Amino acid sequence: MRDVRNSRTAKTKEEGDLPGEWVAYGKLLQHLRKQAGMNQQALGDAIGYSQEQVASVEQGRRAAKEAFTVAADQTLASGGLLQVLQADVDRAKLPRFFRNFALIEAEAMSRFSYDPLLVPGLLQTEPYARALFASHCPPLSTDVIDQHTEARLSRQKLLTRDPMAELSFIIGEEALRNPVGGAALMRGQWQHLLEVGMLHNVEIQVMPAGNGFHVGLDGPFVLMETKQLRRLGYIESQEIGSVVSDPAEVSTFGLRYGKLRSQALNVEGTARLIEQLLGET
Repeated sequence: MRDVRNSRTAKTKEEGDLPGEWVAYGKLLQHLRKQAGMNQQALGDAIGYSQEQVASVEQGRRAAKEAFTVAADQTLASGGLLQVLQADVDRAKLPRFFRNFALIEAEAMSRFSYDPLLVPGLLQTEPYARALFASHCPPLSTDVIDQHTEARLSRQKLLTRDPMAELSFIIGEEALRNPVGGAALMRGQWQHLLEVGMLHNVEIQVMPAGNGFHVGLDGPFVLMETKQLRRLGYIESQEIGSVVSDPAEVSTFGLRYGKLRSQALNVEGTARLIEQLLGET
């Protein structure tokens, strides 16, 4: 009897750990499928997924990728109902501590950030992001690595979103020279930075190494402005993130970012440095 109770408890805990967004999406998918008179196998065959994959999505155990959602919406003639939930499904793939910030970030009209040690998530290539998650301590499962990587890449829609957001990135030179994942991976990352830097709403600057003291030595931070013209900050360390809303503290972030911008290489100098790194490898 004790084993039965323990099994039920474990099952309840596992179900409770499922993101609510995935569960809601799955219930809607199941409703639309039944309404269309299809079983899971038929839907899977129609959209190019297995019956097990469809079942996992319906049960909220697996997050639907955008390609799955687009195909399911078309096959079930749902008028884009599933697509409405896709952003929430993607956000639930992110680490829990980061989700509130990601919700604000997705709607930001401007976003300025300083990242001294790593290329910022919005500018990472898929291999770079995956290499970081694969090196997580404690180790992450393959499924979680996939989910976090997909979610990070999904956030990059902010780069080309309409209406466009004003985006500024200051990256420490150490972040560019740190061979995350090896030389070949970094070449792809440097090339990607040059390409993204050509977007007219994006500015990328590098803070040179060896400049002595500057106001960014206290660590990374983000400064954002919302649609309601509210300014917010964000700081993160060791997977603990905090949204800063106090006007005085946010004002200090703005002052520091202005100083960092003046001390960093300008956009043209940054491009030349990245081109130099590409030429050295």
